[in-house]
Amino acid sequence: MTDKHALIQPDRDQSATPIHVVDKAGLDDFLKGLPGAARAALAAQKFSAGPFEHAILPNGEEWSVVTGVANASELGTWCLARLGESLPAGTYRLANADSGPALFGWAAGQYRFDRYRAEPAEDGPRVLLTKAAGAIAPALAEVAATALVRDMVNTPAEDMGPAQLEAEVARVAKAHKAEAKVTSGDALEQGYPMVHAVGRAAARHHAPRLLELTWGDPKHPKLAIVGKGVCFDSGGLDIKPASGMALMKKDMGGAAHALALAQLVMQHHLKVRLHLLIPAVENAIAGNAFRPGDVLKSRAGISVEIGNTDAEGRLVLGDALTRAGEEEPELVIDFATLTGAARVAVGPDLPALFTRRDETAAEMLAAGEAASDPCWRLPLYDGYREYLKSDIADLNNSSSNGFAGASVGALFLDRFVPAGTDWAHFDTFAWRPAAKPGRPKGGDALGLRAAWGLLKGRYG
Repeated sequence: MTDKHALIQPDRDQSATPIHVVDKAGLDDFLKGLPGAARAALAAQKFSAGPFEHAILPNGEEWSVVTGVANASELGTWCLARLGESLPAGTYRLANADSGPALFGWAAGQYRFDRYRAEPAEDGPRVLLTKAAGAIAPALAEVAATALVRDMVNTPAEDMGPAQLEAEVARVAKAHKAEAKVTSGDALEQGYPMVHAVGRAAARHHAPRLLELTWGDPKHPKLAIVGKGVCFDSGGLDIKPASGMALMKKDMGGAAHALALAQLVMQHHLKVRLHLLIPAVENAIAGNAFRPGDVLKSRAGISVEIGNTDAEGRLVLGDALTRAGEEEPELVIDFATLTGAARVAVGPDLPALFTRRDETAAEMLAAGEAASDPCWRLPLYDGYREYLKSDIADLNNSSSNGFAGASVGALFLDRFVPAGTDWAHFDTFAWRPAAKPGRPKGGDALGLRAAWGLLKGRYG
């Protein structure tokens, strides 16, 4: 995307095109203050002050913009996003409103993924000036984190495999003077046997690994962030159909969210001891692929019978969550594109949220609403634990029925998080099947800013 730092700038009375913000309740009064030619121009453009609607107001050789919003007295996150996408390149300022959270939507709306285009679109930047200079850096940090998720998820698996995930973690670690560690090969097989088993069938340049990043004062509260890094999911020997495989480059979306959240934590110097963990694998098919019916060892010592090789994300997360728990964190947050059942339950826009503690769920839901990044809590219902019983092992990785798939996947992960630990699990889609203002079709951050809001509230 266009350099994010150029998209929002302090208002020092530079020359800029005005943007008038109007809601339906205030439209009549707004029109009364305009000359006849301007009213005629709005009528010709059929402007009715509906949300995301805008029109051009001519004024001799100058011009201005009028945009409709839901509430002109309190702008929302996305209300200026369409302007950020579609206005001509230039510099703008709000003439009659405080930008508030709309700074984020303005900049996020200018995201473009053009890595593979011979002629990338050059349609910006569109700069918004604001008197709220202190709001610029936080907004741009969230824009950068969102763009990181989008870029990583949109990148095809050949260019965003385990090695590339490792490179991304190393890049972020270097930028914030964090320590990065990679476990692979024999050490992975011995220490993280489920990560190794899921990833061992991949080609050598996509070999599995466990990525870790640590940062912050060891005396501060320990925070673990874990992300599912399945860089491509064929389904393994329980192979997916072509339609189910088409979007599987996004199956590392949990890792992208986790890395972006870690970046926000470090940028804002939260008083935590951060531990980021990403099990990075490709669930491929070869003669050495793990099989239905196999029993895998796990780092936790729990044996897992494989009921379905396409339920692989929970396996690699199991080992990573076990490692996170060994540091006795105060809070664990994980992100994963874990189940199709979550999408059936809550659709593509809402990450399914699971927590052990009601107060943590309440904090997360409130933070999501405040950031226009809503999530929806689903239950960790003990009665469904029996769905994961195995006749020959401690646990099965999949249920024999189709009930409560998102909850059952979360209950599997629950077995690998130490008892009593505060834990939040996001079953996120990491993808937008259709564009919305500020949110193009493709990879997206869903749940990221909700989690960031909770962390700011606790540790900021």
